Amino acid sequence: MHKLLYYSPGSCGGIADYAHEQAIALANLGVEVVMLSTPAYSRHKAHGAYTLLPLLKEPRCHRKGDRAGTRKLFNFYILLYNYSMLARTISKGKFRHVLFGSYAEYFAPLWAWLFRRFARAGVVIGAVVHDPVRDYVFGPMWWHLRSIASAYSFMREAFVHDDISLHTGVPMPQLCTTTIPIGLFHFPPPNESREEARRRLHISLDAFLILSFGHIRDGKNLDLAIESIVDLPNVFLLVAGKEQSSGQKPIRYYQELARSLGVHNRCRWLNDFIQESAVGNLFVASDLILLSYSRNFRSASAALSAGVTYRKPCLASCGEGNLHSVVQKYTLGWLVEPDNVLALRKGIEEATRSQVTPRWDAYEAEQSWSRNAEIVKARMFEPRA
Repeated sequence: MHKLLYYSPGSCGGIADYAHEQAIALANLGVEVVMLSTPAYSRHKAHGAYTLLPLLKEPRCHRKGDRAGTRKLFNFYILLYNYSMLARTISKGKFRHVLFGSYAEYFAPLWAWLFRRFARAGVVIGAVVHDPVRDYVFGPMWWHLRSIASAYSFMREAFVHDDISLHTGVPMPQLCTTTIPIGLFHFPPPNESREEARRRLHISLDAFLILSFGHIRDGKNLDLAIESIVDLPNVFLLVAGKEQSSGQKPIRYYQELARSLGVHNRCRWLNDFIQESAVGNLFVASDLILLSYSRNFRSASAALSAGVTYRKPCLASCGEGNLHSVVQKYTLGWLVEPDNVLALRKGIEEATRSQVTPRWDAYEAEQSWSRNAEIVKARMFEPRA
């Protein structure tokens, strides 16, 4: 049996959900998956299909009274601790195949040497690169480029969700980039009817409800969404998700904007982690899923997958990448120019008066976890000269 060590330091959210589903799919193909993660991860996931090693430490989230410098220093320690724990686990378990559940280049010159040593010894190392085009620059440019090069230096396999040439800082002849499906994030069916869900939200049945689902962060352009409904009196906005970090605009910024524009009575706010049992009720109440990302977003969207599960069309904006490709290919909704409030408003108006015919079944068949895992298994365990 093939044996794989899966490194997943996130305890909840989209990346952790992805790791969980991918690990199960690999296990279903006969791969013995050992997941290295945090104790908090085990409280969120049922992991009977694979073995869990909850040895990693949680990063420190923003807390009231925290000093930014103290938090960053603590998270730097956590990052180095977790990578050293990964190296220790590889050695102790004699793992020959290691998959990073996500790619991160932060401070890579300080820790990548640990894994170059394993790569030279024949350990096959791969990573799922969720954000292949990273516009966020950490530190001075020379350090950013060096960090990217270091973080790719020990990898043999990189898995992306859209055909793209990875920016690796310097040439990486040993690195093979392979496109894999995003996979489907399944949620429980709703336990409320549309009427019940809307009654709880104090929204009438004849209103047109747009749902923004997931972490609240600047790149989702919620401010433009709020502006776009000012002159659309029958359109309501439901924002359901938790503030992502102290570095992003807080939810009160959007609430105050809605109030200043006179649309606060048509906005609903659920600023919390949404339990899986409640997700279906939000989608059954809604008419349209809002994915109004900035042009810097060139990745895949878990919220889109949830929309497919509940058969809800989307209104999307983004840069070239997986989200743009799949919305267009499977006719999952409307695509509009990113970062443009007029384009967003026109898209909402079109969605209120017309319909699309999404290819739901084709999306589910071609973007399945089984296809994802088959490709990953073949690449990770395929001998190469």
